[in-house]
Amino acid sequence: MPPPSASATLDAPPSRAADLRELLKPGISLFVTVTAAAGYLFGTAGPIDLVRLVALLVGTALTAGGSGALNHWMERTYDAQMKRTERRPLPGGRISPGAVLAYGLAALALGLAVLITFVNPLTTSLAALTAAAYLAVYTPMKRWSTLNTLVGAVPGALPALGGFAAATGTLGAAGWAIFTILFLWQLPHFMALAWMYREDYARGGFVMLPVVQPDGRSTALVALSAALLLLIAGVVPAAMGVTGWLYLAGMAGLGTWFTLPAFSFYNEPTDARARRLLLASIVYVPAFFALVVLDHFLL
Repeated sequence: MPPPSASATLDAPPSRAADLRELLKPGISLFVTVTAAAGYLFGTAGPIDLVRLVALLVGTALTAGGSGALNHWMERTYDAQMKRTERRPLPGGRISPGAVLAYGLAALALGLAVLITFVNPLTTSLAALTAAAYLAVYTPMKRWSTLNTLVGAVPGALPALGGFAAATGTLGAAGWAIFTILFLWQLPHFMALAWMYREDYARGGFVMLPVVQPDGRSTALVALSAALLLLIAGVVPAAMGVTGWLYLAGMAGLGTWFTLPAFSFYNEPTDARARRLLLASIVYVPAFFALVVLDHFLL
């Protein structure tokens, strides 16, 4: 028997394990878990409680993954209409809606159980609020208002505040500072993404800003405005005395660098410039986290 062709290999359906992993939206789950860890370091002045930190990371990852699976379940019909998402596990017909619903609820419940048992009630409440805002507000809002991205940035930033609450048991000014940083970061990121996939979003019936205003000026203005505000917000923790000079210098440079592709996209909204802004936004979060870690442990 001849070996399978390359095209046949490429067309082979993903494994069940790969599908289950995709349902958890691992990229988003990793992002919120990293930001929760950054929030925890912002609130920790003394030794780190490893049990609490690990529980925070596990609980946050599970609640984020469960919410991601439930989002797959809620948007399965619309995902089938878009090229970018038509091969996901649900529209691809590889997993039943009932199984995905149970999977998402189980992961979400397990994550909240870990947080309430090993962290604290405040962080657990914030995680539950994050899931509720993401699923009950942001997800349906994408179909009727261009403000969905602004609203969706709230649950995207709440895990960082939850990390701060895990360390301090309170919602302090430093916690809100890191919340603001992560809130603002999401706007250039998602505006670039929405511009690049505007035709797909229109096909799926999502009311995104570049779909409603196709010239791209409003989309690029939001991205640039948020990037400029982020430049200021990024250094606020140092002004508050929460971080030191290493964080201050690094964030000043990082924030300035991040505004460059935002200015470029504003000057001419094209797919290529949106892609550069998107890539810069992907670099921003791990660089920000690295600065938080280095500043915490070296100074």
